[in-house]
Amino acid sequence: MAILKGNAIVGQSGGPTAAINATLSGVIRGALADETIGTLYGAYNGVEGMLAGTYCNLSEIFSDPGKLSTLETTPAAALGSCRRKLPSPDSADPADAAVYTALFAFFRSLDIRYFFYIGGNDSMDTVAKLTAYAAGHDYEIRVMGVPKTIDNDVMGTDHTPGFGSAAKYIAASVGEILRDCAVYTTKAVTIVEIMGRDAGWLTASAALTRVTGSEPDLVYLPERVFDFDRFFADIAVAFKRHPNVVIAVSEGLRLADGRYVGESAQSGASDAFGHKYLSGTGKALEIAVKEKFGCKVRSVELNILQRCASHLASATDIGESVAVGRAAVEAAVSGVSGKMMTIRRVSDQPYRTEPGFEEIDKIANRVRVVPDAFINEAGNGITDEGVAYLLPLIRGESYPVYRDGLPVHLLLK
Repeated sequence: MAILKGNAIVGQSGGPTAAINATLSGVIRGALADETIGTLYGAYNGVEGMLAGTYCNLSEIFSDPGKLSTLETTPAAALGSCRRKLPSPDSADPADAAVYTALFAFFRSLDIRYFFYIGGNDSMDTVAKLTAYAAGHDYEIRVMGVPKTIDNDVMGTDHTPGFGSAAKYIAASVGEILRDCAVYTTKAVTIVEIMGRDAGWLTASAALTRVTGSEPDLVYLPERVFDFDRFFADIAVAFKRHPNVVIAVSEGLRLADGRYVGESAQSGASDAFGHKYLSGTGKALEIAVKEKFGCKVRSVELNILQRCASHLASATDIGESVAVGRAAVEAAVSGVSGKMMTIRRVSDQPYRTEPGFEEIDKIANRVRVVPDAFINEAGNGITDEGVAYLLPLIRGESYPVYRDGLPVHLLLK
């Protein structure tokens, strides 16, 4: 493969995580170390920033590499994010064609020869479309997707950067909730709503407290149809064990007819990719349990804390995120394009992984769900095999630097 010299640009897209900036740091480290790449630019707000011409010079900002350590422990997307859905590269609509004309005019103006996009499933759709468009036009550019998502639902990889830290926060928070709920003898139900539209990986991580000697009584994932009668029966059985029942539920729970359990409490609004904004599942279940049992009931929605709690990040997650970002640069410089970086689990004992890559067309717009082997037969809990898969991903601590009692963050915008 011929050497391709020029500049590079990196963007972040989709929902932020506690590790997405560690992946950005990996891309920066890789670009600064490679003489093939002249300047690395950062696009503010992903492709929206590229279309608007808003960007920064990351090579200049991080000429002092010491800043990268702070970036790696800074939550959310330092460059800003977006949920911009690109049109089909084959569209005959002049307005659609104009989007690609503008993007590639931007690339030409900065001599961008390397494009790195850090994001989840929808972001990989952007990578696939840019790859397809570039293949049919006279401009050489290497396009690489770098995964991130707390949902862990991206195909082709053992797990996604960002998931381990979110799982660690959820497991720690559920463990604390369990302790808090156990202090009273009053009959009560606590329902913890956890993110997860189509895949229940995050909710499954609530079961990791099993290694500490206690765990939620019930765990419900969107991989199983939710049934209120079974739900009430499960609670009745749990009450026979103790008065304080703790339940972890995915926000994306659906009934047999496809309706979301929390639909009555949701706005009905959708994002650019057609995904409905979800919340309210915990509250809907709280109301139902109160009516059925007449006991004290509370619902707890962890909400965005799951993705921005960098003070409790997983060292494993942060380390792998940096490594996969750096490996993306190395792969692109070596001639790889139109791929998404992956994490391969090489061994379990000891736990060891290495970066890889897969064809973007096999990944974009697909969802990786929790396998049957990780869900118990009753559909209300996680198996030991599932816990064994999850546990290595939350190990180790990656503490930020503290000043006056608060974490120090690096701001790029």
